[in-house]
Order: sequence, then C-alpha cells, then structure tokens
Amino acid sequence: MRKLFGTDGIRGVANLHPMTTEVAMKIGRAVAYVFRNDGGHHPRILIGKDTRLSCYMLENAMAAGICSMGVDCLLVGPMPTPAIAFLTSSMRADAGVVISASHNPFQDNGIKLFSSDGFKLPDHVEARIEELMDSESLLKSQPTGRGVGRAFRIDDARGRYIVFLKYAFPKELSLDGLRIVLDCANGATYRVAPAVFEELGADVHKLGVEPNGININDGCGALHPDSMKAAVREYGADMGIAFDGDGDRVIVVDEKGTVVDGDHIMAICARHMIENRTLNYNTVVATVMSNMGLEVALERMGGRLVRTQVGDRYVVEAMREKGYNFGGEQSGHLIFLDHITTGDGILAALQLLAVMQRTKRPLSELAQVMESFPQTLKNVHVAEKRPLDEISGLDALKRRLEKSLTGRGRILIRPSGTEPVIRIMVEGEDREQIEEIASEMGDHINAICGVARVF
Repeated sequence: MRKLFGTDGIRGVANLHPMTTEVAMKIGRAVAYVFRNDGGHHPRILIGKDTRLSCYMLENAMAAGICSMGVDCLLVGPMPTPAIAFLTSSMRADAGVVISASHNPFQDNGIKLFSSDGFKLPDHVEARIEELMDSESLLKSQPTGRGVGRAFRIDDARGRYIVFLKYAFPKELSLDGLRIVLDCANGATYRVAPAVFEELGADVHKLGVEPNGININDGCGALHPDSMKAAVREYGADMGIAFDGDGDRVIVVDEKGTVVDGDHIMAICARHMIENRTLNYNTVVATVMSNMGLEVALERMGGRLVRTQVGDRYVVEAMREKGYNFGGEQSGHLIFLDHITTGDGILAALQLLAVMQRTKRPLSELAQVMESFPQTLKNVHVAEKRPLDEISGLDALKRRLEKSLTGRGRILIRPSGTEPVIRIMVEGEDREQIEEIASEMGDHINAICGVARVF
C-alpha cells in the first residue's frame, strides 16, 4: 500500500512532511536504487522542476540522494512535466523526476516520477520506492570514492523539447496570421510555449511569463482564465490558450472569450481523427468526470467513450492496454499517445490549432460539435474518512435517484484521496432536478457521517 504517493505523485506544503528535503533525499536514494542497472551504461536520472521558490531546495536534495547511490543526475531546470517525460526517453535516462505541484498554489510542491520509457510509474513501483526509503539495504549499498554519482546541467534541454513540439505540428501547416493570447501561469511553460507558437508563425500576446517563485498559478493560467478571456476580446485574438503550473494541462477560449474545456477539445479532435481514420478503434478514453455530452457526441459521429477512474495516469494505462491513441480529462489533461506518453498542454493546443487551420473554421464553430449536459458538483466535509459502502443507505438512495434521471443522467460519488471530503457529481438534462438530487445526497451523507460543511 502506498502512503506518500497519490494519483499523481507526492504532494504537500513545502518544508512540511512529506515535502521536506529529508524526504526528497530519501526518495532520490530509493529511485536511484530501483532504476540503476547492473550493467551497460552508467545510470542517469533526469530532474526537472517548475518555477516555485521551494524547487531549489527539493531539487538539490533529490540530486544529493541520487548521487549518493552512484547514479548521475541530469538537471534541466524549469521545464514542463511532459518535457521531462520526453527528455527522459529521448536522452536514454533510466528515470525522470518532476518537482512540481501542478496547479496548486506556490507554497505547495510535489514529486512525480517517470520510467525510462517516459510513462508514469505503476502503483507497485511507487510502493516499492516507499518501502525502500527507510530501508537499511539502501545505506549498505551506498558507494564511496569514485563510485559516487555526478550532477550535470543540460543546457540545450529546452531547445530539444521545442524542436519536438514543432515536429508534432503538421509540416504543411503554419500559424501565420493567427493571433493568440498565451497564459503560461508564471509556471514551467513560460519560456517554451511562447517560442513554439511564435516560431510557427503566430502573433502571440503573452500573459503569465514573469515567474518570481511565488506567483505561479496566482490568478492566472488554466484555473483562472478570466484575464485570458478579457485579453482575447481586447486583443481581437483568434483564441486564448492557458496552461497550468507544470504545463501538462490546457484550457482554451474561443474568439468570443468563451471557455472551451477538455471535453470539448476531445470532441473536436476526435471528430477530425475519425474523419481521417486516425483514431484507433474510433475510441476516446476519458475519466468518470467527463461530461455525458462527450459520450453523446462521440456516438453521433460513430465513435465511443471508454471511462476510467479519475487521474490521467489511469487514462494512459487504459490506452496502452487496449491500443487506444487518444484520451484525456475534462480538466485539460489531453494525451495524444501517437506523439507523447503523458498529458501535454502545448502539444494538445497544437493539435487543436491544426484542426482549425485545416478546416478553416473558428473555434467557436468547432466547439458546437458537443453540447454539455448540466452538471453540478458538491463537496461534503465529513468528520472522518470512511469507505462509501460503510455509509448506511447511500447505495440504495443513489439507485433510487438515478432512476429518476431516466437514463439521461448519472450520479457519481467518490471520496477525496487527500482530505476528509466526499465529492458528489450529478449530471442530467434538468438543472433544477440535478441540484435537488445533489442536495439530497449531501444531506444523507451529513446525517450519517457528521459533517463540518458542504460546499
């Protein structure tokens, strides 16, 4: 069982357990122990980070732990999470590390790990790393003298990733004449993204490209698109593109300033892929949180939707298992597996732009391919975390209320993985009905569990 690793690595407040330098050094040792090879090339692990102030201390602690196990460390500085996945594979590193808390505020930080093929680690490998962190076998196997590892700065890492992204955009197309508002959230994409879009010919108006260590995700980026929406209207742009702090997710707005979320982007790209026979098995993989409207739109265009539990890693696992090549999350984690092994906000935006350029249609028109069902979300704070099947009467209530949706809606209840919260999502055609259902579910959980608040 994993205690530190969640659905997307380890995360917490920097300088408090588990995001301390002591824990980071232990993780570095354990990762190096797991991934160092018994022969062939000298083992190497690549480390990237976002722009948070605390990344400096955690990066150095991780590097120290890795080098203490006789493994070399390749440092690439602030780079998007998908860049680390790409570079780990292309540079033949044995593993990759990302120090980032993604869309969280600057005081938080996190650690994500990639294997040599650029994919996130499976649960059992993360559990093995946790097991080794306090193991005596690590300390006994630490080398001395010439056996200690070295740390190297890779100065051309950003250029390598930029070239990769540009090659992922169709060679016969360009972005000449397009006006784009780009919000990099003062995060890891602040240098890479403007270079990519400008070199492809776009006229780019930049937001969130002045990180100072504490302004990452602060009123900007994918979670806060209001500034981007206003800039699109003021600038007369063709679209706006916003990334989160580590650049693995994207949210866009059309030329009218209307947000186009991950579900709509998937619908747009899926239709284009189906028409061009490039969508494997005519199937898109998404999580249980994706809107039913996506499912309906795919069925209408001759495709289908496969759902997984929440977390882009589970989307990727399903894609790899069945041979699917496109999937993602409503939040904007979009995985084009023909190009890269994980969610990549810049690459996803380029694929959407390619559809726009090929069809010569504005984003607002393309987004009409899907109509979202009304959806309401309610978070119930409970006195303590407990399995859903231990909440008396909850399952029976859910079945009864789902029947009232007559097959044109659904109810999803799931506990938070990080806090004593039960999340309720209700979807259906009638806004008033789904609000009433969500309230009734919340009231029931309140009565059984004892609650601090509902929001």
